[in-house]
Amino acid sequence: MISDDLSVVLPEIILSVYAMLALVGAVYTGKDKAAPMLVWTTSALMLALAVWIGLTAGPTETAFGGALIDDGFARFAKVVVLASAALVMLMSQDYMRRQKTLLFEFPVLITLAVVGMMLMVSAGDLMTLYMGLELQSLALYVVAAIRRDNLKSTEAGLKYFVLGALSSGLLLYGASLTYGYSGTTLFAGILASIGDGPIGIGLLFGLVFMITGLAFKVSAVPFHMWTPDVYEGAPTPVTAFFATAPKMAAMALFARVLFDAFGSVPGDWGQVIAVLSLLSMFLGAFAGIGQRNFKRLMAYSSIAHMGFALMGLVAGTALGVQAMLVYMAIYVTMSIGTFAFIMGMQKDGQPVVDIRSLNMYASVEPLKALALMMLLFSLAGVPPFVGFFGKFYVIKAAVDGGYVWLAVAGVIASVISAFYYLRIVFYMYFGEEGDRRLDGTMPPVMWGIMMVASFAMIVGVVNLFGVEGLALAAAQTLVN
Repeated sequence: MISDDLSVVLPEIILSVYAMLALVGAVYTGKDKAAPMLVWTTSALMLALAVWIGLTAGPTETAFGGALIDDGFARFAKVVVLASAALVMLMSQDYMRRQKTLLFEFPVLITLAVVGMMLMVSAGDLMTLYMGLELQSLALYVVAAIRRDNLKSTEAGLKYFVLGALSSGLLLYGASLTYGYSGTTLFAGILASIGDGPIGIGLLFGLVFMITGLAFKVSAVPFHMWTPDVYEGAPTPVTAFFATAPKMAAMALFARVLFDAFGSVPGDWGQVIAVLSLLSMFLGAFAGIGQRNFKRLMAYSSIAHMGFALMGLVAGTALGVQAMLVYMAIYVTMSIGTFAFIMGMQKDGQPVVDIRSLNMYASVEPLKALALMMLLFSLAGVPPFVGFFGKFYVIKAAVDGGYVWLAVAGVIASVISAFYYLRIVFYMYFGEEGDRRLDGTMPPVMWGIMMVASFAMIVGVVNLFGVEGLALAAAQTLVN
């Protein structure tokens, strides 16, 4: 019945209606004057929906003939997406107000992007997949270039749009091939058409093209070329958003397509994912070494981390998906805390992103320096911080799946990438005195989010806040 279908997608409907009402309301009231209120209400709504989705877990349900799937896997991803989007908006408000970029369109566009992400992780059909992906992408193209008077922001939006359109075209071509050779757009139908036998050449080409399009969305090598320039050029709050919620949604969609539509032939796509993982880890590790721009450094860090997350999918097992979900939840937390610090970096009222400006920062702000150090150690995978356990899970999944060589490569890449994280720690505690010292103060919300994220890197080692069990239950609903 249509009422049952609508109940499955009720959170998405609520957000969509809210976005349209907010847009109309802001236009007919104070426009940008309404932006602070919109940020708070949007964040509160997203956090409320995250709690609702997390607490109302039930059996797997489908809507609209299987086009949308509401299972434990989708709910886990939606909670991470909603919570991270809300926190990024909350900590961005002061920064955007200072830079005069707090426009009323910002929370509306973020809301629409989140709706697209929620459709992506629940997709059970190629058409639903593409609709969710494009809704997310079109909103992100605009927010990347939201500073219309800034050349770098405009360049970032244009690059993201052009390369995103290319990847969407490849994904759509792969989807059309898949439909043509399977005779259906439903993931369950595609899986049934493959059966237990070897995959046909036509479907194999469709799969490769779809992997190519999805690899762009997670900025996996060699489809990463947009990431450093967009991270650097977009306003820092937008970069923080790019590094968190969309990555979680794209990685969840990656898993959804591989397991729901092509889960019977993991040997055919496992090798492709392994190569993407290997290239991403090493390019992210080596390319980040020469970076002085903190945002650009985080771009290469993101590429490397997506390589590690893909390592969890290589095995083609529920434990591998669990490892990926745990890794992504930890990565999103680390990124939110790190970007909260980056947004607080300023001198003479202007944002600063050069890591050399952190010379001897610990002597001025010892608590914030300690918090950033814990986040960086966790990003590097140094034990006993939570980031170490994230890497341990995906490496163990790769070993259990027979990809020992990939696990060894991951350890080597992790050691290499540790250099640029530890260099920032060196600057903060042992750098030279200079005249580029930061002088800005961090707003309470931003400070609180950074502190919670950083100290979670230590406190979370006890039981990972229960994420491990939740991720396993979510993975088992995807991998039957």
